[in-house]
Amino acid sequence: MIDIKFLRANPDVVKANIKKKFQDDKLVLVDEIIAMDEEFRAAKKRCDDLRSMRNSISKEIGILMSQGKKDEAVATKLQVANIAKELAELETNENVLTEEIKKRMMVIPNIVADSVPIGRDDSENVEVKIYGEPKVPNFEVPYHLDIMEKLNGCDLDSARKTSGNGFYYLLGDIARLHSGILSYARDFMIDKGFTYCIPPFMIRSSVVTGVMSFAEMEGMMYKIEGEDLYLIGTSEHSMIGRYQDTISDKDTLPQTMTSYSPCFGKEVGAHGIEERGVYRIHQFEKQEMVVVCEPEDSEKWFDTLYMNSIEFFKTLDIPVRALECCSGDLADLKVKSIDVEAWSPRQKKYFEVGSCSNLGDAQARRLGIRIRDKDNGNYFPHTLNNTVVAPPRMLIAFLENNINSDGSINIPTALRMYMGGKDKIEVPTKK
Repeated sequence: MIDIKFLRANPDVVKANIKKKFQDDKLVLVDEIIAMDEEFRAAKKRCDDLRSMRNSISKEIGILMSQGKKDEAVATKLQVANIAKELAELETNENVLTEEIKKRMMVIPNIVADSVPIGRDDSENVEVKIYGEPKVPNFEVPYHLDIMEKLNGCDLDSARKTSGNGFYYLLGDIARLHSGILSYARDFMIDKGFTYCIPPFMIRSSVVTGVMSFAEMEGMMYKIEGEDLYLIGTSEHSMIGRYQDTISDKDTLPQTMTSYSPCFGKEVGAHGIEERGVYRIHQFEKQEMVVVCEPEDSEKWFDTLYMNSIEFFKTLDIPVRALECCSGDLADLKVKSIDVEAWSPRQKKYFEVGSCSNLGDAQARRLGIRIRDKDNGNYFPHTLNNTVVAPPRMLIAFLENNINSDGSINIPTALRMYMGGKDKIEVPTKK
């Protein structure tokens, strides 16, 4: 949510930004907000004037009564009553206008960074850089589920019986690899100076609407029936929600955290999906980076978070590329976003394994997260988030890039301590 003072002073900038997002149906909202805001401010001024008038007149009543001017006092009381009636009507209108303005402000997209490429959808995202050499081995790389099943590491059939499509059982060395990657990601971020956190896995609607747009919420999150609780789609939601309605001192910034959680998503279209494997799924686990910082530092933190991901995948021998999201592909709260995509030797192309986002002060403004500044007044910090790793999807890239011709999987040095010292996952011998 942008600052209404900014919208009031720069309606053309806000409209131009809406056009950059290809959301022209929202242009009318800017004019509606401005008109309602003018009406609200006029009503507020009238209310202030009436309260001042009421206070002055009320004092006269006592004076008139003490002077025995009862009739004049009664007439003055009638004035006060009329003022009270008008005040009540104006205050009711103020409340209505406040809600209508907020409803519209919540769907006006954040102002995107000047560096963001203009495009309608993800097909117009722009490649920033490739890290590592994308290789294709001289043997055919099997489909990831076939790799897992050959290693006795995945059971989708049983998961369909217990839970439906989009769920899985991971077993043996594959399950251990899954957990090992998460543990390594945790320690990798702790070594970067981030505080390790395990947040709540359910959040209230007030937090949900504070961290994401309504459209995202409806398409992504599972609601707990009969309760004001949602299963989180990413631990960023809980982590930013932790600061809701708080005022922190400047010297507490930056807050740098790395959080683990299971995550749950509707994955639109995934119920009844035909796709075999663990790419489109309803549950996964994730290690996240979250930063709350000074507004002037958010660009620097964005670059730091994004490069953390590049370094992490490099240690696992997985080539990746950075893809900057165009204006039309950015979620409404985002100022800027870069997707990290891993190389798939089997498909001979990249696929998304993480996303780094700068949300400016949008989440802080929605959630009432403020920083105390005695000299210049309180202000909203900026929030950022980035995926460290999100298996089991990330396992696809790992397995394809570390497989040998005999089906065994090489374990990079960084992971071996989490795999009992193994340097390879061998294909089980048939008994």
